[in-house]
Amino acid sequence: MKAILVNQPGGVEVLQIKDVAEPVAVNGQVKIRTRAFGLNRVETYFRAGDYGSITEPRIPGIEAVGEVVEDNSGKFRIGQKVITAMGGFMLARHGSYAEYVVAPASNVLALETQLPWEELAALPEAYLTIWGALDMNLAIQKGQTLLVRGGTSSVGLAAITYAKAKGLQVVATTRQEENRKLLLRYGAGEVIIDDGNVAEKVHSLFPGGVDCALEIIGAPTVKDTLKAIKPWGRVCVIGLLGGAPVLENFGLMSDLPNTVQLSFFSSGLLGSEQMPFSASPLQWIVEQVENKKMPSLLSKTYELDQIREAHSAIESNRSLGKSVIRI
Repeated sequence: MKAILVNQPGGVEVLQIKDVAEPVAVNGQVKIRTRAFGLNRVETYFRAGDYGSITEPRIPGIEAVGEVVEDNSGKFRIGQKVITAMGGFMLARHGSYAEYVVAPASNVLALETQLPWEELAALPEAYLTIWGALDMNLAIQKGQTLLVRGGTSSVGLAAITYAKAKGLQVVATTRQEENRKLLLRYGAGEVIIDDGNVAEKVHSLFPGGVDCALEIIGAPTVKDTLKAIKPWGRVCVIGLLGGAPVLENFGLMSDLPNTVQLSFFSSGLLGSEQMPFSASPLQWIVEQVENKKMPSLLSKTYELDQIREAHSAIESNRSLGKSVIRI
């Protein structure tokens, strides 16, 4: 099979298309014929050597969509349309940048849909992450206000769309004025141009602050985001767009407002007992996208031999929304 391998950390030039042996599914695993896979910033970190060590040739990628070709778990039909995400992809086992992948059955979900493969591939990791962050960490409720800090990322657009569909009023941030229309189209009720200090602007729109916030940029902006939250509100950090997840000189009394809750969500929990795939709203999300009730996240589709171009676009922040590789 054809796959993209990384032999050593480095720039996009280390992404090599090779012919390799197909993976073998063992007990409790599912072998999937990959039809498309979404691209994620964490995969550029991995390729560069900033997310786990590369001690042997490794196939990157943390999500894929395709058809079941072998199932040693007894849960799926041969030919069934499925998605898979996380489950040790890229770190404990080879990832999804390949014509075939093997995944734990706990990290595979069958879906009923007529969406094209590339449209389907834009959904799993983004919306499963948003499910964890918004429903589990922030416990969002209809009628609440939500700040999405870093709205033009694929997960940011998913958060805006999902929260709007759940009946929340969304405030989204972007550093570029030209992105305002994009955020409004995805469901933001208000858009704030982010100059590093948005709390004051949030309070001008919602005196007293918003109910909750999704922090996608990370450490550089989380202190300011906390100031935008009303008493007893919540902030969930999911992103590392702003660099290493380290807070320098964070004062629990000076920087964490009284009664405001701060948490972090990692999609590494997906497929665990705490977050079984079967409990996710992904089938509902697929139906919403299929029926045009929620906009597609797909921004650009690449072919396998364009992987270097795709990684470059992500790293230069030229990729708004979700980029997908079609096989």
